[in-house]
Amino acid sequence: MTAGTIVLLRHGRTAYNAALRLQGQIDIPLDEVGRWQAAEGASALLASHRATRIVSSDLVRAVDTAGAYARLVGAPVEVDVRLRERSFGDWEGLTADEMAAGWPAERDEWRRGGEPQGIGAETKVEVAARMVEAVLEHAERLQGDESLVVVSHGAAISLAITGLLGLDAAGWRGISGMHNVHWSHLHRSAPGAVPGWRLVAHNVGAGYPLDRWQAGPHADLEPEPKSA
Repeated sequence: MTAGTIVLLRHGRTAYNAALRLQGQIDIPLDEVGRWQAAEGASALLASHRATRIVSSDLVRAVDTAGAYARLVGAPVEVDVRLRERSFGDWEGLTADEMAAGWPAERDEWRRGGEPQGIGAETKVEVAARMVEAVLEHAERLQGDESLVVVSHGAAISLAITGLLGLDAAGWRGISGMHNVHWSHLHRSAPGAVPGWRLVAHNVGAGYPLDRWQAGPHADLEPEPKSA
């Protein structure tokens, strides 16, 4: 058998997210906003999906996001290194301006959807293959009426969805990036159908306006008046 539902959940915000730095596989923790997002997102996700099994990337920002949901479900978090973010090699930790300054041609190629050469990054095909392998392996341990929640990372999730839909990970760019602690929901197709999974919802969150979600729990507080 295999799970009837797969939910792919992106981790909460980190300091690198806030500074628009490419994280890749650098192990950055959640910041204050990210911890709030994880808690709020966990409650919202629970309202529509109660996982039988929860599996996370081993990077701490994903593990802690998974933990917020797992505490509500009452299930453990399993860790799988195959669910890590795509490795971006020499670009990890850099801003877009820093990448463009050091590797202008490679940066332009990446923005066009190509594969930058000479920076030590994983290819999109490699990431899609390991993500799909891990997701399906965990899903196959469940029954058709059960749900798998996978907590991972933005680029890795987009490539996983591309692979699960049977599309070309190297060249197809039809999946938009996901916001922090937003999720995508795939449902198993009928036996023998191609592809084996259908995308039911994408980039779903807790219902906050995006600017409020990115600003965090104190964004709506008025500043204290200054004394005369």
